Amino acid sequence: MGGFLIYFLIIMIVPIWAQFKVKNTYNKFSKVASAEGMPGAEVARRILDANGLYNVQVKETPGVLSDHYNPMTKTVHLSSENFHRPSVAGAAVAAHEVGHAIQDQQGYAALRFRHALVPVANISSNIAWIFIIIGLLSTAMSNMLLIGIILMAAGVLFQVVTLPVEFNASSRAMDQMVSLGLISNREERDARKVLNAAAMTYVAAAAVAVMELLRLILIFVNRDE
Repeated sequence: MGGFLIYFLIIMIVPIWAQFKVKNTYNKFSKVASAEGMPGAEVARRILDANGLYNVQVKETPGVLSDHYNPMTKTVHLSSENFHRPSVAGAAVAAHEVGHAIQDQQGYAALRFRHALVPVANISSNIAWIFIIIGLLSTAMSNMLLIGIILMAAGVLFQVVTLPVEFNASSRAMDQMVSLGLISNREERDARKVLNAAAMTYVAAAAVAVMELLRLILIFVNRDE
């Protein structure tokens, strides 16, 4: 019972801590004006044009930290604050999303694999727990638990593959901002803090997903012994 309580606390606290970290870091550096005075929209446009991605649009999207790149429409979406405000955080986030556009242009293998997993992960994530709950409630229906574990594994694989995609996009973002002179030398460390904090949310999500998958596998294996 004690072990389960510790496990439960870990899978609850780790994601909350990661979300707190990224929001706190983002809020701090969204108030720090960038030396170049460029809003995120201009930062994104500069990097896109420098890489020949003239066909990729930069659009404003509602919400906070709702920034993303849509490979289907070839569009970088920036939240209103990052789109308009010239801040260190806005520049870092904009550059990160453009990093995904560059990955898309270059056919980055991990990104292509993640895109291929999207439909499978969406379906499996929605139905996996139906099989898992049935399998956990009935010892006579262990196969249902196994099916749920297999479905859940597809979703976990998607989260694990997301890690190199996100870290690579952040690396590209820093390289582009520095080489194009979009941030000053003193701002490099702050921009990296923003990107690292954001990456931790993906690490936390993947870690929790892997732990939960392993727990269910152990339950299944021990049940059949």
